[in-house]
Amino acid sequence: MVSTQSVDDPLDLDRQVCFALAVASRNVIALYRPLLEPMGLTHPQYLVMLALWGEAPLSVKELGRKLALEPATLSPLLKRLEAVGYVSRSRDTADERQLAVVLTPAGAALRERALEIPPAVVARLGMSLEELQGLHAVLTRVIAASERDR
Repeated sequence: MVSTQSVDDPLDLDRQVCFALAVASRNVIALYRPLLEPMGLTHPQYLVMLALWGEAPLSVKELGRKLALEPATLSPLLKRLEAVGYVSRSRDTADERQLAVVLTPAGAALRERALEIPPAVVARLGMSLEELQGLHAVLTRVIAASERDR
C-alpha cells in the first residue's frame, strides 16, 4: 500500500500529539510495573499512595481532585489498598459526610521502599533529570490548557 500522506499532512499519525502522549504514557507506566509489583501495587494505586505520602489524611473528595479521578474510579483503588492494609477509611470527625483516607503504619512504612522507584525510572529512561523536569513542566502546561475549556 502506498502512503498518500505528505510531510505537511495534518492527519499524519506521526505528527499527532495525542498519539505521542498515548504511546509515551503506556510505555512509561510499563516501566513502573516491575518496580511496583514487589510492593503489591499497581500504577494507579501507587499514585494514590504518592498523594497520601505527601499529605494525609485526605478526604476521598480531596484525593479524587488531586489525582483527577472520579469517585467510581477511585473507590475500587481505595478498597484494594485497604484490603492489603496500606490505608484505612473512616468518617471524618469534622464532617461525618466525608470519608477520610489515612495511611496505616504499613502504608507509611512502604514509603521507604518507594524511594527507590524515581531514580530507577530515571535510569531506565536514560534521560537527564533536567530533561525530565522540562518535560514535566510542558506536560503540566498541557494539562492546564486542556482543563480550561471543561
